[in-house]
Amino acid sequence: MISARHRALLAAALVVVGVAAPATAADREHQQIVADIRMLQEQTQQIALSIAALADALKAATARLDQRLEQQAEAARKAAADQKLILDAIASDMKVIRERSDETNVRISSLDQEIEALRAALPVAGAAPGGDARVTGASPDNQAPAPVPSAAGLSPRRMMEQAFADYTAGQYALAVQGYEAFLRTFPASDQADDAQFMVGEAQFAARKDSDAVAAYSEVIKRYPTGNAAPDAHYKRGLAMERMGNVDGARESWQLAVKAYPDTDAGRLAKQGLDRLAARKP
Repeated sequence: MISARHRALLAAALVVVGVAAPATAADREHQQIVADIRMLQEQTQQIALSIAALADALKAATARLDQRLEQQAEAARKAAADQKLILDAIASDMKVIRERSDETNVRISSLDQEIEALRAALPVAGAAPGGDARVTGASPDNQAPAPVPSAAGLSPRRMMEQAFADYTAGQYALAVQGYEAFLRTFPASDQADDAQFMVGEAQFAARKDSDAVAAYSEVIKRYPTGNAAPDAHYKRGLAMERMGNVDGARESWQLAVKAYPDTDAGRLAKQGLDRLAARKP
């Protein structure tokens, strides 16, 4: 029979074996976990390296794209600048052409008017020697009326300059005659409205207010779209005001303000209306 001592030893050995077996299994599990962790660390490092490589590649591609876009934008800017230069040059050339065309038209118009003036200065066809202008086939007593002396033969510009010189010299009667001669000789001239307005200016300066009103009214009536019409409205109002015709002045200025609000004449007419309004008690 096994003694009590032997039974105790056997029990102790079994306990040792039972404890050692779980410890060995725990070590193997621990080693497996450590190996798995190392593998995960290596995979993480590889993934990080791959991400860094992709980031570098993306950065390089972005830089190349930005460079290409910048080159395209620069090329577009250069093309736009070149096109603007070309358009500006064309516009400048067109402006020169228009200016030269306008100058040519003015010269042609002036030449036409001078030719008409010279033609008017020529003797009547069929006039007898010695200057007696007789109608062809008429009796000696049936003579054409003697021509009225005029400024025929002068260019429109020269006639306007002479009349203006008389006006600035205070020779208002001569200025009126000069401008009226211009209107008779060149009624279709582009300066006809200016000449008619200057008739009014000369009469106004001579303090012939009723004649000035009549002359300004002719500007408004005959040349309503001319550049002298706004000033004619305003100056007519001034002449009427000086004559004591307050209602007429007010009406003329009201027309100027209504028709030409953005002109100097329209603004002066507004001031005239304010002045008349201030007179009221």
